[in-house]
Amino acid sequence: MKFIGIFFLILVLLGSFSISFAQDDAAELAKKLANPIASLISVPFQNNTDYGIGEFRGTRNTMNFQPVLPVKINDNINMITRVVLPIVTQYNITAPGEKQTGLGDAVMSAFFSPANSEKLTWGVGPAFLLPVGTNDFLTTKKFGMGPTAVALKQLNGWTVGGLVNQIWSVAGNENRPDVSQMFVQPFVVYNWKSGAGIGASMEWTQNWKASTSTLWLNPTISAVTSLGKQKTQFVVGPRLNLAAPDGGKADWGWRAVVIFLFPK
Repeated sequence: MKFIGIFFLILVLLGSFSISFAQDDAAELAKKLANPIASLISVPFQNNTDYGIGEFRGTRNTMNFQPVLPVKINDNINMITRVVLPIVTQYNITAPGEKQTGLGDAVMSAFFSPANSEKLTWGVGPAFLLPVGTNDFLTTKKFGMGPTAVALKQLNGWTVGGLVNQIWSVAGNENRPDVSQMFVQPFVVYNWKSGAGIGASMEWTQNWKASTSTLWLNPTISAVTSLGKQKTQFVVGPRLNLAAPDGGKADWGWRAVVIFLFPK
C-alpha cells in the first residue's frame, strides 16, 4: 500500500508539471507520444533498472537510446524510423563478482503508415537486428531482419494498441546460435488534457530457438512539460518480471524515461 501511495503522489506531481504551457499543446503532444508512429521527431532516453536477477541476485541497468524520425514519402504515406540502442551495465549476472558493460545489439525499424488514417492508425515495414554490441555477453554477433507492424486506436483521451516484430538472423558469426525472436508489445494509455497520463504496456519476447519466453508488465505515469523552450515528457513506473528463462528472472525493477520533443 505504501508503494501505491508513492506511485500516485508522483502522478499528482507530474500532473502539476504539465501545465507549464498551453493545455492544448500538452494534450496534443501527449496524444502523439502515445502513438509510436506519430509524425513527431522525438529523442527518448529510457532507463530500466532490474534487481535480484537469477541465482546470483544480479543487477542490470539498460539505457535505451530510441530516436524517432518521421519522413514524408508523399502526401499519403509517411515513413517513421526508430532505432533502439541499449547501453548496458550488469553485475553478478554471468557469475558472482562479474561485471559487463557496453552497447547491446540495436534494432532499427521503419514503419510505412498512411498520413491521414482516421479510424485506425497502423504501420508496417522492416525491422533489422544490428550486431553492434561491444561485449560478448551483450551481443548475438548476428545480423537479422524481419517484419514489424503496429496498430492503435485513439479516442477520448485513450490510446489502445500493439506493436510486434519477428527477426531472423541471416548472417554473422557461425559459432553463435541463430536468432529467431518475436517481440510483442500491447499498450494502453489515458491522457488528461493537461498532458499527464497513466498507462501500461506488456513486453513479451519469445526466443523460438531456445523455446524461452520473457514477459514484463510496465505500469507508467507521465507528464509533458517545458524545460525552457524544450518540450519534454517524463515517464516513470515499476517493472514486473512475470516470466523469464530459467535463472534469469528479476525480483523487481523500475523504468524512468526522458523524451525530448521536436514538434513541427
